[in-house]
Amino acid sequence: MTDTESSELTKWDPGLTRRVMGVMRPFLKRYFRSEVRGLENLPPGGALLVCNHSGGMLPMDVPILAADFYEHHGYDRPLYTLSHDMLSVGPTGDFFKKIGYISANHANADEALRSGGLVVVFPGGDYDVYRPTFAENVIDFGGRTGYVKAALNAGVPIVPAVGIGGQETQIFLSRGTWLAERLGPIARLARTKIMPVSFGFPFGLSLVVPPNIPLPSKIVMKVLPPIDLAAEFGEDPDIDEIDSHVRRVMQRALDELAEERRLPVLG
Repeated sequence: MTDTESSELTKWDPGLTRRVMGVMRPFLKRYFRSEVRGLENLPPGGALLVCNHSGGMLPMDVPILAADFYEHHGYDRPLYTLSHDMLSVGPTGDFFKKIGYISANHANADEALRSGGLVVVFPGGDYDVYRPTFAENVIDFGGRTGYVKAALNAGVPIVPAVGIGGQETQIFLSRGTWLAERLGPIARLARTKIMPVSFGFPFGLSLVVPPNIPLPSKIVMKVLPPIDLAAEFGEDPDIDEIDSHVRRVMQRALDELAEERRLPVLG
């Protein structure tokens, strides 16, 4: 993580965001039959929305969450998403910043949370988004607990959220950690410890690229009640204890969504 200018947060454009959501919402509702539950659990002040991440190279959890969030709460309050630096550079960098994507660093997270913003974070990152399909309903952040520190530093609650269906948009076979180790310097240059292997349409077997088109899997997300860290864990909380509690709450909710699901892809 590298520090970026705090002004990155001020680039959010509610007008552009409204137009983008207007285009995306019908597609998400028809193609993925998307559904977001529990939006009433989002508190009015700053909060860290902690989610599992699904969908490989083309994850749909942020667009689906954002489309329903803005429809439910309006465009007076931005929904920020802590994201990989590659979304903040190049010809599309300004576009993503204007619709709420900010570089995932401690400075951005702290400023956004202290400003009263709602900030989405995927602690598992690429490790989570490429988890094998047979383990799609397992909450595993790969031991990353920085999100807990971010919430504690800003004095905001953690709002857990879970999603199901994204890991059925293609068949994720392996994270490919073994392949990344074999590639050594090449993988380090790409800042990755994984080289995922998947199978989908229309290219069949894919080693990171080419990216297959996501199958129209039904995707359901659920926002859970906020966790007041000071009230539940005291003034000097243990980070690992909080992380364990958050993952346990999320796993319980994800198990419930999995029990409702009758068939892969169809939902």
